[in-house]
Amino acid sequence: MPCDTRLKPRQTISQRKAEVVKAVDKLSQGLATGKVKAKIGPQGAIAFIGFDEDRDGVTDACAYRRLMVSGSALAKAAIAKAELLAGRKVDKSVLAAGVHSHDGGDHWHHGH
Repeated sequence: MPCDTRLKPRQTISQRKAEVVKAVDKLSQGLATGKVKAKIGPQGAIAFIGFDEDRDGVTDACAYRRLMVSGSALAKAAIAKAELLAGRKVDKSVLAAGVHSHDGGDHWHHGH
């Protein structure tokens, strides 16, 4: 995954991968308990509200991709609920284009 390769100084790819897995596991737990909320944008992008302190540089798009592969059923159900409330599904082509939010889904931006 792309977020696995955003290394910190003197960090190995294995160390970064472990950080990403840990961050996404915390996100999965937060979604399952309701501590973290998913928000789907009008164009189909996703933002995770309440994920800031445990993020460790992992983007919402990367976290979403990893959750869909290895997240808990409760976390996936929370995302499905957010899609239902928004009236649209997460659009993977929008994620690939880099659409994201820096403010919990109030404003959406294209990749930098």
